[in-house]
Amino acid sequence: MGDLTMRTVRTQFTDAEIRAQAAHEDVRDLRDMRYPSLRFRFGRDRQKGTWHVVLGAKWHKVGRWPGLTAKAAIGALPAVTARLAADPAASASAGAFRTLGEVLEWHLERQERNRSLSTKRKAGIKSMITRHLVPSLKGVTLLETNKATLDRVLFWPMQEAYAAGYVRQAYGVLVSALRRAHRLGLVTHNPMGSMRFPDFVQERIVAKEASLRPTDLPALLPCLQEHHERDPGATLLALLMLCHGTRVGETRQAKWRHVLLKDRRWIIPAVAAKSRAEHVLPLTDQVAALLEAHLERQRARGIESVYLFPGRAGKPLSEKQANEVFVRLGGDQWRSHALRKLARTCWTELGVDHLIGELLLNHAIKGVQAAYIQTTAQDKKREALELWHGHLDSHGFASIHTMTFARPQVERTADEAAQRAGSGAFPLPQERRLQNDISGPDAGAQDQQSAGADEGGNDE
Repeated sequence: MGDLTMRTVRTQFTDAEIRAQAAHEDVRDLRDMRYPSLRFRFGRDRQKGTWHVVLGAKWHKVGRWPGLTAKAAIGALPAVTARLAADPAASASAGAFRTLGEVLEWHLERQERNRSLSTKRKAGIKSMITRHLVPSLKGVTLLETNKATLDRVLFWPMQEAYAAGYVRQAYGVLVSALRRAHRLGLVTHNPMGSMRFPDFVQERIVAKEASLRPTDLPALLPCLQEHHERDPGATLLALLMLCHGTRVGETRQAKWRHVLLKDRRWIIPAVAAKSRAEHVLPLTDQVAALLEAHLERQRARGIESVYLFPGRAGKPLSEKQANEVFVRLGGDQWRSHALRKLARTCWTELGVDHLIGELLLNHAIKGVQAAYIQTTAQDKKREALELWHGHLDSHGFASIHTMTFARPQVERTADEAAQRAGSGAFPLPQERRLQNDISGPDAGAQDQQSAGADEGGNDE
């Protein structure tokens, strides 16, 4: 090949034409007179090549073919030319994406395949990208992405309709997409690298007001006791969250093999925890009594499930089913996460050490603390929970875990069940309670025939 006289061929830039010209070993460069400044040069093996923009006598490398296709190179040409005209020393690389819409669609596909994210988190990212970010930013090129453009087409319109916290989530998804694309070399520069959320929205993001406060305990426990008498399985979901400050996702997916009644421990595996770290919670005598009674009820009713809270088709209680439980328990006054916040607030008021409280919540310990504190403090967590459950006893919890359950009353007739339902204290229809309540037949024959509900993720 060294003896060949290398030549330049004028043609039209398409991937097919480049492959055809690759067969001619004497062809080194390709030109398309529609784009005078754009040149293509073959590599040594003829299966690859490089795009260049030629300004004056200087060749600027734009990208590699076939990674950067002919169509993409032509599409990037105006932006590259404008960038070099403004700053001859700037990078001419075109990257893999030209618009924010392309970056966001790539980011969505990547996150949907990310095993470290919960199903709920993936759904949240997808909703944010498809409902807000792509419709607003699809045609915005990376070259024209600046504070003024983002403020005009996205953040200022969003703040008119949504709370600042929700707008902040949109900002976070967009920043994450651009940061990752830049780190992987898919964009030549990150246009949001120096931006901050207060550049767009100055409104302070205020934490939601607590719907349950420590002063509500004297009313909350008797209410839960009343519900527990009528539907102990459903109420146990709330009681476990109140007693341990756990999230609804990791609670509803709890498995019996992770509940060690003899050792007085409840293990939440890393795969079910939001922090992706295994969480071990001590079980107090009060909670152990509740769980033993719940297990006896399941056995007496012929329920054979690996889950404490079985749903349909052999799966745990779904996110939707759990939400329905808390609609019945809390009405329009409170939802599941209020129990976690209430527990944390009460721990502080009872004098529980801040670090122990964070460990009980399974919050990630960061920074210097993470380097120096190498313990799960099981003894201290047990002391804190015994203090907390003793406090709950003084407000009515004792009446729940000491109630009756040496043996479940499985002989209760349908007429007795209907009479209880008719009292109005717990508005759950008789048919649903007998056939599909949480503590009722799980997946027996009936549920095996029903459509499986989503297992969901480690939601709040």
